Amino acid sequence: MSSIVSTSESGLGQASNVGKSISVSNGMCMSTSGTWLKICAVNEIPVLGSRRVARQQGIDVAVFRNDHDEVFALLDRCPHKGGPLSQGIVFGKHVACPLHNWAIALSDGKARAPDEGCTPQFKLKVENGFVFLDALELENHAIDLPKPLAGPILRDSVKSS
Repeated sequence: MSSIVSTSESGLGQASNVGKSISVSNGMCMSTSGTWLKICAVNEIPVLGSRRVARQQGIDVAVFRNDHDEVFALLDRCPHKGGPLSQGIVFGKHVACPLHNWAIALSDGKARAPDEGCTPQFKLKVENGFVFLDALELENHAIDLPKPLAGPILRDSVKSS
């Protein structure tokens, strides 16, 4: 089985290689919870940066890497005003939303006090240096959330003129 996972990266809050696609061939493996989709190698995610994973439905998923090589996956949407977390600055185990500097915990998607709110997190695993996301969760989790007010344009939100 072969699929295309569309991704983009940002490092230290600055976008680079936006729209980069990587081909995933034989990237499926089975687990006790279902099927895992191979996304990329850990070293393809910039330290203190992210890679965005496009989904057929819903808002993209942002995969983050901190300076301790820990990897996390959250919906690419700040719970405050919908800012693109993939364009934020990663520090410790948080990402700062690029719109209003809300600190969002990478481990659970919760905003740091005094702010309140939460963005959905996604199951991931790192195996042999590669990042995998749960394919069923990627397809079905948080697909009904409203489109962001700012950030990357969603595929179905712009009509050609």
